[in-house]
Amino acid sequence: MQGDGAGEAGLDTTRSLLLVDDDQVWLQRLAVAMERRGFAVVTAGSVRDAIAQAREHTPAYAVIDLRLEDGSGLDVVGVLREVRPNGRIIMLTGYGNIATAVAAVKLGAVDYLSKPADADAIEAALLAGDSENPAPPERPMSADRVRWEHIQRVYELCNRNVSETARQLNMHRRTLQRILAKRSPKE
Repeated sequence: MQGDGAGEAGLDTTRSLLLVDDDQVWLQRLAVAMERRGFAVVTAGSVRDAIAQAREHTPAYAVIDLRLEDGSGLDVVGVLREVRPNGRIIMLTGYGNIATAVAAVKLGAVDYLSKPADADAIEAALLAGDSENPAPPERPMSADRVRWEHIQRVYELCNRNVSETARQLNMHRRTLQRILAKRSPKE
């Protein structure tokens, strides 16, 4: 595992993988699991560290958490596209919504997985061909989920500006902040 400097020059670029998450326990577990699957893993716990690791190692693959303590994982996607245009990037989050999934794909991510995703699902997404389509959902979204998706879409359209989003949705700013701090409703 990287993130603290070992093995920079000898990183295998064919299976090099950047993992970005601010949950250090989960990050280390995933790193070990992906190393067992043959990836040369580099880790980062923040947007700043991820950008530095991306520029230093130019990984072939990346798995990036959407919400990090110092910003959005979406900010890392653009840098990865600059340093490795043909790299495969997967967004991973416990706060999944359609708006951020669309934003991630527009920036260059090839897939978007919700936590908890296991190492097998992550590996399958990383190694999937571009023509492989995901299976359709088994159940439609609930009304709560549709509301959540709408709020997230407006939030992204307002460039993640809480005050502007609250104005657009005709909602009190604190109410919106509480909604954004919660995980998305199931289904």
